[in-house]
Amino acid sequence: MFACVISFSLKKQLIPEVNSDKKQLCFEWGPGEMLVCETLFGSAENKEKSPSCPYVYIVRKDQDVYSQTLRKLFNESHGIFVGLQKDEKEKAGKSRTAQLVRVSKSYRSVIRACMEDSHQMAISTRDPVSILSAMELIWNLCEIMFIEAAPAGPLLCHLLDWVRLHVCDVDNMVCEVLRSETPAKHENFWNVVTIFVLQGRMDEARQLLSKEANTNPTSVSMCKILDELMKKMPVPSLGNTQTLTELELKWQHWHEECQRFLKDGTFASHPHMETLCKSSLDLFLGGESSPEPLDSILLAAFEFDIHQVIKECSIALSNWWFVAHLTDLLDHCNLLQSHNLYFGSNMREYLLLEYASGLFSHHSLWQLAVDYFDHCPEYGRAYLEHHIERIPLDTEYKALKVLRICEQRMMNEQVRSICKTMAMKAVQNNRLGSALSWSIRAKDAAFATLLSDRFLKEYCERGTFSDLDLIDNLGPSMLLSDRLTFLGKYREFHRMYGEKQFFAAAKLLLMLMTARIAPCSFWMTLLTDALPLLEQKEANVLMLTVAFLQVIFSADQTYELMRCLEDVTATESKKEKFQDEDAETMKVEMLRLALARNLARAIVKEGTLEES
Repeated sequence: MFACVISFSLKKQLIPEVNSDKKQLCFEWGPGEMLVCETLFGSAENKEKSPSCPYVYIVRKDQDVYSQTLRKLFNESHGIFVGLQKDEKEKAGKSRTAQLVRVSKSYRSVIRACMEDSHQMAISTRDPVSILSAMELIWNLCEIMFIEAAPAGPLLCHLLDWVRLHVCDVDNMVCEVLRSETPAKHENFWNVVTIFVLQGRMDEARQLLSKEANTNPTSVSMCKILDELMKKMPVPSLGNTQTLTELELKWQHWHEECQRFLKDGTFASHPHMETLCKSSLDLFLGGESSPEPLDSILLAAFEFDIHQVIKECSIALSNWWFVAHLTDLLDHCNLLQSHNLYFGSNMREYLLLEYASGLFSHHSLWQLAVDYFDHCPEYGRAYLEHHIERIPLDTEYKALKVLRICEQRMMNEQVRSICKTMAMKAVQNNRLGSALSWSIRAKDAAFATLLSDRFLKEYCERGTFSDLDLIDNLGPSMLLSDRLTFLGKYREFHRMYGEKQFFAAAKLLLMLMTARIAPCSFWMTLLTDALPLLEQKEANVLMLTVAFLQVIFSADQTYELMRCLEDVTATESKKEKFQDEDAETMKVEMLRLALARNLARAIVKEGTLEES
């Protein structure tokens, strides 16, 4: 079996079944920041056959965004992060420290809640519980060492509480040991005693050690010596009034006493007691032992090396959530001022950008990433512009959500790109109203003109407009292009006619024809729309009112209509003949007749009014 290692920003992933000897290893970028790699997966029978289809292995950059538990962590912590950034009135001194400690505890409570959910769901694939446990352990230590930063005496008490909190299974182990017939011979007996010593619970450790003395008479003398050492071991407490110097002196004397017993070989015959006496951390690790990643992180924290803690966490943990949020919090504590990266962005911004970029590969978490980019002053906007253009616009609802984000941030180029994309999709689905709406938002005059022509063509074929609500409410948007203006005004003409506002409708119709903003192919339609207005008086022949009052077009307006008709017929005569020449000829003759009759009535009416 062959394999290849791909590294994504210190995150390594093994790709099985890659045969580099045959030089068939090739990669292709896929959607959502992933690589597609050719492999040799498949049964032996298929491999013997030729030609065969290559198999594909997908390598994602940020796999953790697809974990249900970690998604909850990302969502819950987002609000804490945003709240911290919006707190502009940063207090000073103790009040500010207390505020940052509260924020830190909020982050830890989210981690612990996610841990509990993970246990309940009993996830079997890539268990995130261990990841969350490590996160909470490290975060709590960083909170004590860097954020709360208590004086030395209280600091030691906090560290003891930290040990007791995170080695919480010792109480269950004690119960098992004490329930056994011979507690001192239980397999976990010495583990429990050791944990008690490390947690500073000396009284409980001495009580258990007495079980060993009662069970094994040969170890009584060693138990007494070890019991005396435990009794004298300096353990800090919040109520203790001794100074740090006094505590250090006591610890040094106690440490030297332990070393003396070890050199004398007092506990040489009893390995467990000898281990208990080795109180220094170096002796626990061993001079040549290689510490685990978690040990390296904790050691860096105990050495107050913030930069090393962040570096080790970036290598050891499987995602950027932890280092991004911890670094941001430490930055608010003014602890990272000296750590700038060589390419310009500081450490806080770099890690936030990496974390947010990973969120953008998820179909819903990308919305959280927007806020993280917003709070990266140097490169955040550039990253947001880069990633937001690559969001798949699967639905109109999602497109509107992305568009709102771009509009709020004055990202005009991205707004136009999104609107054009959605307009094209709408056209492909024959949804002209939606397409026109998107093109107006994009301020795309050329596309709006094209769609206006489609609406007019549809009207010529069907005799009605679709999407009347949109056309009726174009408002100032109709000024985007001449053709869109014509579409809106032409619809307004039909509305006026339907409301029997004949004089206003006639004036608007004539304006549309003389302004020459209508397409040439639509001129005959406009003239045909004038026919009912030219013959309007016919409906009132039997009324007693004077018929001349029903003349809608004046003589001058009628002359304009006649000129337009002649222009249309002259233009059409130079082109191909009408598809239905007889029908078109009859329509022209009817228009000429109606215009001549209306002109006669208009002249008579206007002359009569002048005489009176």
